[in-house]
Amino acid sequence: MSKRIYLCLAHMSEEGLEQKYIKEAFDTNWVAPLGPNVNAFEQELEHFVCSGSETLTKQVVALSSGTAAVHLALLACGVGPGDEVIVQSFTFCASSHPITYLGATPVFVDSEKDSWNMDLELMEEAILDRKRKTGRYPKAIVPVALYGMPYNIDRIMEIADKYDIPVVEDAAEGFGSRWKGRVLGTFGKFGVLSFNGNKMITTSGGGALICETEEDKNKIMWYSTQAREGYPYYQHEAIGYNYRLSNVCAGIGRGQLTVADEHIAHHKKIKNLYKKLFADVPGIEVHDNPDERYDSNFWLVTLTIDPALKVKGQENAYKTVVKGAIGGAPGVVRATDNAHTDCEPNTNVEALRMVLDEADVEARPLWKPMHKQPVYKNAPAYVNGVSEHLFKVGLCVPSGPCVTEEQVRYIVDSIKNAIVEC
Repeated sequence: MSKRIYLCLAHMSEEGLEQKYIKEAFDTNWVAPLGPNVNAFEQELEHFVCSGSETLTKQVVALSSGTAAVHLALLACGVGPGDEVIVQSFTFCASSHPITYLGATPVFVDSEKDSWNMDLELMEEAILDRKRKTGRYPKAIVPVALYGMPYNIDRIMEIADKYDIPVVEDAAEGFGSRWKGRVLGTFGKFGVLSFNGNKMITTSGGGALICETEEDKNKIMWYSTQAREGYPYYQHEAIGYNYRLSNVCAGIGRGQLTVADEHIAHHKKIKNLYKKLFADVPGIEVHDNPDERYDSNFWLVTLTIDPALKVKGQENAYKTVVKGAIGGAPGVVRATDNAHTDCEPNTNVEALRMVLDEADVEARPLWKPMHKQPVYKNAPAYVNGVSEHLFKVGLCVPSGPCVTEEQVRYIVDSIKNAIVEC
């Protein structure tokens, strides 16, 4: 392979509609965080998330990021200083950081074995225990569609309704994933979408919030435009945020929406190919839908690797300190002198990652559980060991729209050639 194969990168539509809408934004001088593309993108998203239902109606607000969407959803749920919010531990930090923005405390809940998403019996136990310990129920529940896999939203809503707790669905990784045929993000009070450059569709950077009512949408839009009051001058009676999506970025999103179904179908096809090619490899398993209720978009294909499997170069795992971001991950990485933490992938997983890196293939460990992150060492956590185990044995491999069948075969062959014994 002559070019590096990345986990998941944006892929423009063949018709070049993204450029068409961007050109319109510049031609009309609409380059602000408002404009025709933003309005149209929101309407098109509303149609997409309600697809498959003749009666479902939702309102969508386009925002600067999925993290902003989580933040404003929690704010609209009344989360504030001293409150607690139930959130899945096995996730990216964008699910939990906004809780702390509001002065609240995340209460982490571990995962179930089949879907890898929140263990719902443990979730209810956490709700009742927090009530016993604090005298109050948590202010919100944030389930996460991990790597696109749906959560059991029927059971989540049953528990949430029982204790009158609003649900903020974090479907940032689950764009187009469905539970019993219905798009994720449309069940709870709010649903979070992300259009980061590595997501199913992109606006280069951006997100959206799915709302139940026009009243909710107007409240979110008000907060996202600095909470300005209705005067002919700037009057502020609440703290607002600069979170609206730009008209230029919305133009990219409009073009991307035209290929959304195609992208989702491609990810599913790639997952099936990995599953087929690894079928005869003992010790490696491709994560899949637990049953017919689940319809994941398979944003990333994830593998679990038996701890007994031996990999070439395993003896060199964690011998050197990482100097830059793994796989070209975005953002600034602060250097460390220690190659180890108290919870890390097994040496055979790290060895495979290094083998693939040498083969110009980006691969990454699964998300490190939030309850094992130093920044959350004092946060309440209800754990069963599932997410810690998965973090130690799991690996993400490329599956994006630019990944070809030939590249998948190359990746699988690289892994097979790296295996010594099991």
